[in-house]
This record gives sequence, structure tokens and C-alpha cells, in this order.
Amino acid sequence: MAWALVAAHSVAWNSALFFALPAVHVYGFILTSSYYVCLSLPIRQRTAVRVVAVFGGASLLSSLLWVMLCVFWSKIIGDAAGLPGSALIDHQWIILLFVAAVLLYLVSLLAHDVFIAFDNIRSAERHQIASQLQARDAELQMLRSQINPHFLFNSLNSISALTSINAAAARDMAIELGSFYRKTLALSEQTQISLGEEVELCQYFLAIEKIRFGEKLQVNWAIDPATLTAQVPAMFMQPLIENAIKHGICNLSDGGVIQIKSIVENSWLHIAISNPVDPESPSAIGTATGLKNFKARIHTLYQERARISWYKAHNNFYLDIIIPFEPVMTGSRND
Repeated sequence: MAWALVAAHSVAWNSALFFALPAVHVYGFILTSSYYVCLSLPIRQRTAVRVVAVFGGASLLSSLLWVMLCVFWSKIIGDAAGLPGSALIDHQWIILLFVAAVLLYLVSLLAHDVFIAFDNIRSAERHQIASQLQARDAELQMLRSQINPHFLFNSLNSISALTSINAAAARDMAIELGSFYRKTLALSEQTQISLGEEVELCQYFLAIEKIRFGEKLQVNWAIDPATLTAQVPAMFMQPLIENAIKHGICNLSDGGVIQIKSIVENSWLHIAISNPVDPESPSAIGTATGLKNFKARIHTLYQERARISWYKAHNNFYLDIIIPFEPVMTGSRND
């Protein structure tokens, strides 16, 4: 703008710059109002008439205001410089500045509109992530508060029955039950724990069930030591083992062996659980509601990075789980 004034009207550089710098900076502040104009007309409420009226009106009014300020400012500088007509700009310059100001304001409206659109997208993504986290936390809290009540009732009934025939076994079962719930409460505030802690919790659970079922219940652990530091969802194996007992061991007169295996392959944690089933028992198949809920929970935590599958073969039920292998950081927890 200063160069054009010097070239067109032979204005001194100091006067041209003294006019142009404040004028441009003032219009820069005026342009920021386009952000609020865009906010005042959300995309959902826009029609062609509203867009023309609001955006066109804002462009014309802001440009007119700025040109009036430029005219006033040019007269002040013109009087101080002793220019003929007491102004740096003439009518042609006024029209040129007005047209340029309108175009710049429209560009600013477009730029702020794009910025607001991206900001809304980011905000929607943040809300979606927050909603997913809230849903996940609610689901985990529900799962923690719904440790099968039948397990507790059965354990208490077994303790009651054992007190009259085997007081030592009743005492041992009460101790194991207390240890199990103590461990459960210790892990209740965490969404992620190490596989080693999860295995320890399951061992407390199985110790109680072992007293109930005796030799009918056998467990074969094949846990790779390298997997014990893996980060896993809190209390995700215990319901699976309980399911293996409920739909497998309970229905077999001779009981059976629950196989639990974990390995690491190519940065993936593989967990496999299998148990014998009675193919003639209706409960051997079940509705798979618990497994479907478990799969939904794992999908919420890992999205497409997890694989859950189950099938029956040769009077055995097999469950395979594959999730990313993420070691628990020493001295920190994922709460």
C-alpha cells in the first residue's frame, strides 16, 4: 500500500508508511471479527439467503467502516504533510480499498469457516473418545461389581457344609475366599494390570474351587515367563476360567483338566484356554452370552487389534485370545 501511494501520488515514503502501517493493522483486527460471524451462523442453520445476508452484510459493513477510518486518517496525515486536498487518497483509491477490503473479508470468512469445521471435527472426536472411555469404565465397573454371586453363595455354602465334616478345609476355604476378594479389591481401581497379577488372582479363585470340586478339578498352567509382564485388562481371565468350570467341569462326573497357556509371538500376546465338555449336556454349549460380552469388552479396549475366537472339537472347548503385547512399565500403572 505504501509503495502504491508513492508510485501513484509521489507521496513521501515516511508519510506513505505512516498511513499504511496503522491502516493495515487496524484492518487485521477487523478481519478477526469474521470468526464470530461464522460462529453466529452454524452450518446446520445455513441457507443461501442467510449466507448472502450475513456474510455479505458483514463484509460490506466492516469494509465500509475501515475505508471511513482510512479516509479520516489520510486527511490527518495530509494536513500534517501539507498535501493539496489535505488527503493521501482520492476517490479512486477509496473504491479500490473498499473492493480489496470486501474480498479480503470474504477470504477471511472462508478461512475461519474451514478452521471452525476442523475444530468441530476434533471436538467430535474428543467427545467420541471420552464417551468410549466412559462406556469402557462403566463396563469394567459393572464387571467388577458382578463377580458371579453364585460363586460367593456356593463358596459360603461349601464353607458351611465343611464346618461340620472338615473344619480345617472350611478354614482353608474361608482364607482363600478372603484372599481372593482382597486381591480383587486391590485391583478394582485399575483398568490394566500385568498378566502375572491376573494369574495370581485366578490362582486364588481356583484354590477355592479346588476345595469345592476336589480331584474333579485339575488345572495345567503353561504360562511363558516372558508374558508375565504383559499389560492386560483387569479381571479378564477369571470369568473365562469360571465359565470353563460352570459349562465344563461341573457337567462331567470325572471332572477334567483346564489348560491355560500364554506365549508371545511377534509382539502379540497369545492366550489359550481349553476345557473338556459333555456334548450331551445342554449347558455344555450355553448361549455364549458371556463370551460375546467378553469379546465386546476386548474390542472396546483394543478395537481391531484384538482377535477372539472359540470352537468345540473332540469333546473339548477351545478359546483363543490375541492382543498386543505391551509390557507394564516398571514403577507405573495404567489406571
